Amino acid sequence: MKQVSIGPNGPKAANLGIGAMSFSDFYGSTSDENSFALLDAAIAAGVTHIDTSNVYGMGRSERAIGAYIAQNGGAALRDKLHIATKAGIARDADGNRCFNNAADYLEAELDGSLARMGTDYVDLFYIHRREAERPIEEVTETLVRLIEKGKIRSLGFSEIAPSSLRRAAAVHPVAAVQSEYSLGTRAPELGLLQACAELGTAFVAFSPVMRSQLTDHPLSPDAVAQLPFLAKNPRFMAPNYAANQAQVDRLRALAADTGVSTAALAIAWVLHQGPHIMAIPGTRSTAHFAQLLEGAQLQLSAEAIAQIEAILPVGWAHGDRYDAEQWVGPERFS
Repeated sequence: MKQVSIGPNGPKAANLGIGAMSFSDFYGSTSDENSFALLDAAIAAGVTHIDTSNVYGMGRSERAIGAYIAQNGGAALRDKLHIATKAGIARDADGNRCFNNAADYLEAELDGSLARMGTDYVDLFYIHRREAERPIEEVTETLVRLIEKGKIRSLGFSEIAPSSLRRAAAVHPVAAVQSEYSLGTRAPELGLLQACAELGTAFVAFSPVMRSQLTDHPLSPDAVAQLPFLAKNPRFMAPNYAANQAQVDRLRALAADTGVSTAALAIAWVLHQGPHIMAIPGTRSTAHFAQLLEGAQLQLSAEAIAQIEAILPVGWAHGDRYDAEQWVGPERFS
């Protein structure tokens, strides 16, 4: 598999990683055994980047990763993995969602993550959401101190604007920026992909198959109705969902004619957009993971790219990627 440098002169990892939100019940019921099977398949294929967060299942994802490591070689396996986690999403005194990038809060949350995963360091620590009132330079300095303490190997940010990335990088090299990117979400092309390439920052694309919409078997409306996040997400609500699926049916037809899965085409398209891009799809299915691997190994011609983009041109998707509440936190830019 192709390798991506995780930051300027950073370690290399396969350009496909594991989005470990799926190790919780966020997209449907799962189990540790299921997560372990996915990790078995990933490691066998040379996929070593695991991307999690302290809030995924309120620590459940991290506990699953820790249990897997403990049961499969401990420190020997840990040293072969590239583990990323995040912090910064919090609750205020009234239980409302908020963002906290204070030094003491971030270190305490990181310590909790390390304990759950049974490790004394993570390879990459992201700010999950920026606290808008706190200068990003101050937050970057906080992360640098965590590097100096040996608790993290590198630093990153999730869902930030190119201008914020440049400010952070002026303090310390930023190893990775994570943001949603797929054939249905093209906003990173408005400067973020370019800033990452210029600064030597890896771009980590989450939801690269559009939360199942760019696959052969998207979630059914009944399944969506049972998932709190998707049930109120504009792209999964009527009439947008049906309209999106009607459009993606043309991509499914192209995939079938090509002899590959729709997910493979979607992943291959994302990775084609730059050598500094890593995709981190989440899945609860080893069969689906095999399709994602297929995409990471698929070479697309210029003609194939043109065909895909003719079917799903910029701006094709019906509905915003977040509703008003979900948009609180990510930085918009143009």
